[in-house]
Amino acid sequence: MSASGRIALKSPLDPELLRALRPAGVPAAILALTGVLTWLVPMPDSLEGLQTAGPYAVLFIATAMAWGFNRGRAFVIATTLLGAFAVRQFWGEALAHYLLIVLVPLNVLAAMLWPERGARYRASYGWLALLAAEALLLAWAHKSDGGADFIANPMPLWGRLAFAVAFAATVWRAWPEFTALQVGNAAALLAFFIAAVWVRSADVHSAFMSAAGVILIVSLLAESHRLAFRDTLTGLPGRRALEERLRSLGGRFAIAMVDVDHFKKFNDTHGHDIGDQVLRLVAARLAEVGGGGIAFRYGGEEFSVLFPGSTLEEALPHLEAIRASIEGYRMAVRAPDRPKSGEEGSKLRGGGEKSGSSEKHLSVTVSIGGAFAPQWVRSSALLWVERADQQLYRAKSEGRNRACLEQPIVSQVSAEEKGLLFGTSQFSEL
Repeated sequence: MSASGRIALKSPLDPELLRALRPAGVPAAILALTGVLTWLVPMPDSLEGLQTAGPYAVLFIATAMAWGFNRGRAFVIATTLLGAFAVRQFWGEALAHYLLIVLVPLNVLAAMLWPERGARYRASYGWLALLAAEALLLAWAHKSDGGADFIANPMPLWGRLAFAVAFAATVWRAWPEFTALQVGNAAALLAFFIAAVWVRSADVHSAFMSAAGVILIVSLLAESHRLAFRDTLTGLPGRRALEERLRSLGGRFAIAMVDVDHFKKFNDTHGHDIGDQVLRLVAARLAEVGGGGIAFRYGGEEFSVLFPGSTLEEALPHLEAIRASIEGYRMAVRAPDRPKSGEEGSKLRGGGEKSGSSEKHLSVTVSIGGAFAPQWVRSSALLWVERADQQLYRAKSEGRNRACLEQPIVSQVSAEEKGLLFGTSQFSEL
């Protein structure tokens, strides 16, 4: 609330909100493009076979990728959608459709409630048995339906409720990480919902079933990229992402190596769980670095901060601000004798026992070493990581909890000579 008494509302364009919703951009674009194409571009008669072959192909690829990447929930959704499309093609009766609009959401709901245990080995046996049982149910419905294929209401109220519950479960499972695959699971279910609503239009139904498969494929690829380039513990980009970024830099840049002081002592004294909390704390602070800095998890208790286009003098205030922020934070640690339930804790406080004995606070500090790569020096980018590491060792030897920067390189080459050597006269940093 502001000083005038009015409630300060967050802007709808809040950067945190935009960052959380970013993974939804591609699935939303796929759904929107599918809708536009089915509305404006009728399928030529020569491509009519794609109405059947297209969904089969993309859903089969999505199923194979989910199996290969060992993503259990995506595997269940892709397999369920592939089976649902096959049932629709072979058994187009109304009863089969009404069963599908319940079975598909129920499968998705079960996948969201069940822990992620992968798609291969024993983890998939139960799901495959469930799908086989559902196939037998649908076969029975096909045999007993008598061939009635008129669908008066493609999506009755109970079908909408089933989809609403399943969709809410996909959003709940995605919160708060909102990874590409989690969002893709929700978007694939939404695509199937649209396809079910338009089941009486073969081209629209096939288009959105294909869209569901494409969404899963793109989401699985994005998930694979995330696991390869992003550190799962801290959420920061990993060492591979840093190396790729360094290779792509063409101009000057500053780089800092950041190391948690006495980290081994944290692990030995308080356990690895507390050590992980320390790493997440440091990562969260580094992610807020200003001055255009980008934080990376380099490995172990070591981090990197890259400042493209900046000098060390420009980066230093932002590094010092982060170092002071980490130093000033007091991390609360649950002691072994602290009650696990709030009720027990209330009783102890009511009996006059001090709650402070069951909790203590730890102080974390970091040491920083920085190096600067001038534009006119042609060398391996990883060399500057080593140079920053040397300054980090100096910061450690001088007492820790400080930033030590490499001395600027003094050039004896004139600006005119640099221009002749490198084809540019833009060397303003020296």
